[in-house]
Amino acid sequence: MEKVPRVGVGVFLVKDNKILLLKRKGAHGEGSWSLAGGHLEFNESWEEAAIREVFEETGVTITNPQFVTATNDIFPVEGKHYITLFMKAEIGNQEPINKEPEKCDKLEWFTWDSLPRPLFVPVENLVKRNFKLFNQ
Repeated sequence: MEKVPRVGVGVFLVKDNKILLLKRKGAHGEGSWSLAGGHLEFNESWEEAAIREVFEETGVTITNPQFVTATNDIFPVEGKHYITLFMKAEIGNQEPINKEPEKCDKLEWFTWDSLPRPLFVPVENLVKRNFKLFNQ
């Protein structure tokens, strides 16, 4: 197990009261549904990480991501521990594309009340604590 938690950033991309989820492949959590996002880099703000990761994965440009919440996420099988920062951004009329097909099987829109399974651990942890995205 890694001895130091890493920092992940997940971004709720919102359009028409739905959120975009990506089906993971080729990394821990393969086959689960997660938000666009990734690792916080050294000397990077949360907002900068959200903007960079969303663009790298979906081609969408966000300009004003807002912090929503955080989770403490342990992946015992993979021996990983993350603190995940959740951000939220509206995307207007932009259409996301899968810019990283080696890391993502597909992108789909879901309502918060009808999420697919299995969910990536950080998102599952939000669901377990009855987090309500649209009550923020």
